Amino acid sequence: MQKIKISSTSLTDRFVKYVKIDTQSDSASPTTPSTAKQKDLGKVLVEELLEIGISDAHLDQHGYVYATIPSTTEKQVPVLCFCSHMDTSPDCSGANVKPIIHKNYQGEDLVLPDDQSVILRLAEHKDLKNQMGNDIITASGTTLLGADNKAGVAEIMEAAAYLMQNQQIKHGVIKILFTPDEEIGRGVDKVDLEKLGADVGYTIDGETLGSIEDETFSADGAKLIIKGVSAHPGFAKGQMESAIKILAAIIAQLPKDTLTPESTSLKEGFIHPVGMGGNVEQAEASFILRDFDDDLLKTHGEKLEEVVKRVMAAYPNSTYTLSIKEQYRNMKQVLDQHPDIINNGIEAIKRAGVTPLRQSIRGGTDGSRLSFMGLPCPNIFAGEHAFHGKQEWVSVQDMVKAVETIVHLAQVWEERA
Repeated sequence: MQKIKISSTSLTDRFVKYVKIDTQSDSASPTTPSTAKQKDLGKVLVEELLEIGISDAHLDQHGYVYATIPSTTEKQVPVLCFCSHMDTSPDCSGANVKPIIHKNYQGEDLVLPDDQSVILRLAEHKDLKNQMGNDIITASGTTLLGADNKAGVAEIMEAAAYLMQNQQIKHGVIKILFTPDEEIGRGVDKVDLEKLGADVGYTIDGETLGSIEDETFSADGAKLIIKGVSAHPGFAKGQMESAIKILAAIIAQLPKDTLTPESTSLKEGFIHPVGMGGNVEQAEASFILRDFDDDLLKTHGEKLEEVVKRVMAAYPNSTYTLSIKEQYRNMKQVLDQHPDIINNGIEAIKRAGVTPLRQSIRGGTDGSRLSFMGLPCPNIFAGEHAFHGKQEWVSVQDMVKAVETIVHLAQVWEERA
């Protein structure tokens, strides 16, 4: 087996460059991409892909980056796709990110300088115990870092550069796909799978070193609109039915000790209000519903409507509409039909000198929907941690192992073709 030598310096430089580009997505926007600034990173990636010799790299009108690494073998190998998303979460600012590299981490508290109340403590971040002697990258305390998923983007880019520079490595055709708007559930809305032309996919968007995830939540989104009765507050007795108060009562009556993100773990699902607003006459709330089991997911929607109806019964002149829409489904339903995809991923992780961790993810990736669109696509670790918040961090050494895994994946598929 050929020794793979990945430059941690080059990889770190790529990552730091990418996280400084604000690519936050916006669920309120109707466009694709939801924010034009996501194309700023897309343009940089295309330029770099062209520089390393990938001649077909391009950014399409919807903000997707496509590129092809040509085959170096005469074998007929399934076409692989490596995919990561370019956007960062709307939950925390991604503007003016100032990455900090904490060299040779030894278990100390990492106090972030721009807001010293933001502290990474070993006791609160379990994976830090595995990082002794490694280099940890954080933001400065006022923004997220963007390792979700610019770690994956940087890793795919570094692997692409390595494969283009080392043509003696045998592999089939490899497709690269960088998507917008994954964080708002629209990451593959306008992907052109025919143009992509891949048979097998791997998203590089996971957390812990060595993890390969073949199971995600199934997910629905819900929108609730309450239409109340407005009246002058000085003469409102017996007339006003405040939509704001009705909505607040509904939120208050949802389960508190179960079916919430803060009270669940492992395979437990939840009903989670993620946004609300309005006035006396009309108020709206949006929810995400999650479970690994599709039947249980359906019951969560029924539970939400049950609470709505119970509260609304006290307001006879007010009305509501509740719409529940599918977002994505548990990709295990598809991946169980393609065991080679997981087996090859496990082998590649082993070849990188890492213990594979096959697990579920309490979330979703572009791979969830791609799997149901005809491109079976599990998730491989990228090394990102504490995503969507100011304590987000990534290990340089874990990122190097992710790059090695991508290169080994290309080789394993060629060998087993």
